[in-house]
Amino acid sequence: MPAQRIHHEPAYVLHHHDWSESSLILDVFTRHHGRVALVAKGAKKPSSNFRPVLLPLQPLQIAYGGDAEIRTLKGAEWVGGHTMPSGEALMSGYYLNELLIRLLARDDPHPQLFDTYAATVQLLATDFARSTAEANQVAAAASREGLPLALRAFELLLLREIGLLPPLAVESASLTAVAAGSPYVLVPEGGLRTAHADDRATLKGADWLALQAALDHDGPPHAVLLGVLRACAPVLAPLRRQLRTLLHYHCGVPVLRTRQIMLELQNL
Repeated sequence: MPAQRIHHEPAYVLHHHDWSESSLILDVFTRHHGRVALVAKGAKKPSSNFRPVLLPLQPLQIAYGGDAEIRTLKGAEWVGGHTMPSGEALMSGYYLNELLIRLLARDDPHPQLFDTYAATVQLLATDFARSTAEANQVAAAASREGLPLALRAFELLLLREIGLLPPLAVESASLTAVAAGSPYVLVPEGGLRTAHADDRATLKGADWLALQAALDHDGPPHAVLLGVLRACAPVLAPLRRQLRTLLHYHCGVPVLRTRQIMLELQNL
């Protein structure tokens, strides 16, 4: 079969590593083709057109071709729209990238998730408090937790998109509707169940119902993201603990690498 050529494809670089003295191997998230591995020949040379463009957390439009497992990057242009996140927002963006690398299969398209990722990165790169206030999406008191809220919202949408988030309006084992005033927990392989006396960080049924309603909202990705973010705000601390357990289980690691780096930086 002829080698497939892709043109004008929206993409983000998730990760790269050296390949030979002058080239890079890229792990790229594309809108219509999912995660793909590309070789950027000569990208490390000072004269390369790729050198200033192939940055993480920046919207790109790329062209590539080939029929091997690692295809060849033919062109890359910066689309623009926002600046590079910095500080804690930059580490949060790297955390999103690690989740995608660990949880998405190669060549498995998720266009809606791509749009959600793009909206989340744009939120990380802007003044979170100002952007949410203008959209009237989050109370001012919650805006101080902007980055964690954005991460929790993306985690929920990611898990839902790849089929690892059970319905939050019913108990998974019995399929009975959750009671608004009763506590529940989300556990790996067990789904949503009634909380036991020794369970920590539980959420009431009303909170799970609010999260499910936000996830089910039919709208553009940016609006859905902000709606889920709103639902996360009142339960940020217990939700973070439960999602962390679920993500670590499905990623197969006790601690994600980017989280470990963030903890080490905070301890300095």
